[in-house]
Amino acid sequence: MPVTQLPDFTGQFRARSLKSRQGMKNSMYTLYSMQRSGNSYKVRLALARLGIPYRLVEVDILQGQSRTPEFLARNPNGQVPLLEVAPDRHLAESNAILWYVAGGTTLAPEDRIERAEALQWMFFEQHSLEPNIGNAYFWLALIKGGRDLQSHALEDWMENGYRALSVMETHLTKHNFFVANRFTIADIALYAYTHVADQCDFDLSRFPATRDWLGRVAAEPGYVTMDWEAAQLAAAH
Repeated sequence: MPVTQLPDFTGQFRARSLKSRQGMKNSMYTLYSMQRSGNSYKVRLALARLGIPYRLVEVDILQGQSRTPEFLARNPNGQVPLLEVAPDRHLAESNAILWYVAGGTTLAPEDRIERAEALQWMFFEQHSLEPNIGNAYFWLALIKGGRDLQSHALEDWMENGYRALSVMETHLTKHNFFVANRFTIADIALYAYTHVADQCDFDLSRFPATRDWLGRVAAEPGYVTMDWEAAQLAAAH
């Protein structure tokens, strides 16, 4: 099982991540992830940003690897990402995992209203962005012949995906980030599928403030691309 040992980008963020690791004792997270899954990428990006090492288990959902009895015993919903936070104790749902790993750091707002605003945007991501841009990305970018298989759904995905991008654009014309005037897990949640929207027919040139925000996220300390771990693991073999 490969271990992803992340560079020590800044002592500041390592110190602030200690609280989120207090319950781990001497263990290490194990992350069940699929490389090109936006939801899995959220967790890998947060762990990289915080400089937290973890064991990585690649799960190919396209080959049914999340539907095996062994995996379903860990997550009956049969989805990735899945984070083992302690022996035989697992957390599912990408945004819940983000709150867990980022707890006690600057990535997770503690102010009551800012925390609610982060949740607001993360609910928006799961209800308005991921079901449309995420589904379009999955079927158009990952599934061979997916465009033909889902031709009946594409129009709705495009219409609703553009509506979600417009909401984000309106906010980003006045703010550099989504919450608390700084980079948080709300940005990570929204970034994952937005940054690949151009791979599934969405024209991001229509959203200049959103494109500027994508650049700001990519410039954050500890940033890794969606395929970063694949490259690192390949180099290690």
